[in-house]
Amino acid sequence: MTTICAGFAIATLVAAGAAPASAGSRDHDDRSTKKITQAVKLKAVLDHLEELQEVSDEHGDRAAGRPGYAASVQYVVTQLRRAGYDPQVQEFPFDYVEENSELIRVSPEARTFEQGTDFLRNAFDTGSPEGTVTGPLTPIDLVVPAAGLPPNSNTSGCEAADFADLEPGGIALMQRGTCGFAVKALNAQAAGAGGVVIMNEGQTDRTGLINMIGDATGLAIPTVFATSATGEDLARVAGSTVTVTVDYVAETRSAYNVVAETRKGDDSNVVMAGAHLDGVQDGAGINDNGTGSAALLETAIQMRHAKPNNTVRFAWWGAEESGLLGSEHYVAALSPDELDDIALYLNFDMVGSPNYMFGVYDGDNSSGTADPETIPPGSDAIEDVFEKFYADRGEPFQDTEFSGRSDYGPFIAVGVPAGGLFTGAEGEKTAEEAALYGGVAGAAYDPCYHAFCDNLRGDGQEVALYDQLREHYRLVGNVNKHALDVNSDAIAAATWTFAYDTSTVNGVEPPRRPHRGHGKGLGHGGPLHRASR
Repeated sequence: MTTICAGFAIATLVAAGAAPASAGSRDHDDRSTKKITQAVKLKAVLDHLEELQEVSDEHGDRAAGRPGYAASVQYVVTQLRRAGYDPQVQEFPFDYVEENSELIRVSPEARTFEQGTDFLRNAFDTGSPEGTVTGPLTPIDLVVPAAGLPPNSNTSGCEAADFADLEPGGIALMQRGTCGFAVKALNAQAAGAGGVVIMNEGQTDRTGLINMIGDATGLAIPTVFATSATGEDLARVAGSTVTVTVDYVAETRSAYNVVAETRKGDDSNVVMAGAHLDGVQDGAGINDNGTGSAALLETAIQMRHAKPNNTVRFAWWGAEESGLLGSEHYVAALSPDELDDIALYLNFDMVGSPNYMFGVYDGDNSSGTADPETIPPGSDAIEDVFEKFYADRGEPFQDTEFSGRSDYGPFIAVGVPAGGLFTGAEGEKTAEEAALYGGVAGAAYDPCYHAFCDNLRGDGQEVALYDQLREHYRLVGNVNKHALDVNSDAIAAATWTFAYDTSTVNGVEPPRRPHRGHGKGLGHGGPLHRASR
């Protein structure tokens, strides 16, 4: 899940069994859906995850633009071909960025600050000079705390006289304020600084990270921006030695989508199901989003002999973590007729979080978390199918925000009805949710979200917290086996349902058959009708 996916709003919780009643489901439809869920086994899904973990072990991660992502693509393609599909690999260029910048307090009280959380390198219009320097830290006219001051009131580093105490070659620590970032950095360089840290000012809405921009022509020293908390922590330790490093790669690279579809079905009424295949840099990306990718892959494999009414098109997206780039590229490349052929899109991003909740995209906006104008008609019917599945299983579920912050976003932006599942990222589980699902209230749904410890091995986990989680759940590394098992079945059931009948979503009725059989085999079956809410 990309960073902009953080903070899905969680609203209405529904206890096990408290779901919409079924509206006219036929017994043989339920039996055929049960067959596909029985065919999609947790062990097979975990086997796919193990293969993705081994890819990461070999290559270091599975991030787009890196060898581990190419190997992940090859694995999915190989599995699809073995199942009889003809997968297509769609290549697209993207702006690849690899950040190796550092901000370290060497002594005393050694601390390494985190790139992207505590600090960012500058993004000046004239370039971001690379380099590394270690030297004494000098605070330059800081005002701490600044919470009660007007915004843009700090003059730190705006005048040459501010640097009277700066040691040549040292690190100047300045504060956001009245003059521009470039002015501060260039003044520090002129005064002899070897590196620059500019902290946010510290008032409400002026504490976090922003990109420093502007014309910094002539700047040649490493310069980073820090949160106000990071700056205050640096300033707190007198006489400290600090290292500032700006080191990055920014270039155009290729990423890839993998797309495969059933051999049978109506090509003018296509059911799409997708999951992003890439992870973040320097991690295996097992829950985010190996879980969605693996469950979708096993669903595709088990549907290889299906004869659905509607073509089912499976997709594994690239560069989601860079901003939904793979799905955006795919949608943008569709002709109007090709777009019109897509009946609906299902999205599966993080479906096995260790401290999970069962979130269903809020297609009817019953929790009011999205602009109603952004939700295509029919999305509510997709939500109904997932909710009915959980209710039939006796599982609790709840709404999760439906605002386009994953790969369904490009689809709903062009009017394609969509839905999907989500088990939580860095948001904290509430006490109410813990009462429904178990787990640890106050802890993140995925404590290893976008971190190295999102792996199958358990490496890097917070031991005490994961010991607590294991008192409630069966975990394998950073994956909750129960959540993944249930959601793998939910993915299979929903995909199967719409493969045979999309009428509740787009009004396209399935063909009438003189004899529908008795549901023998996965090549037979019928619609799972929309449940009323």
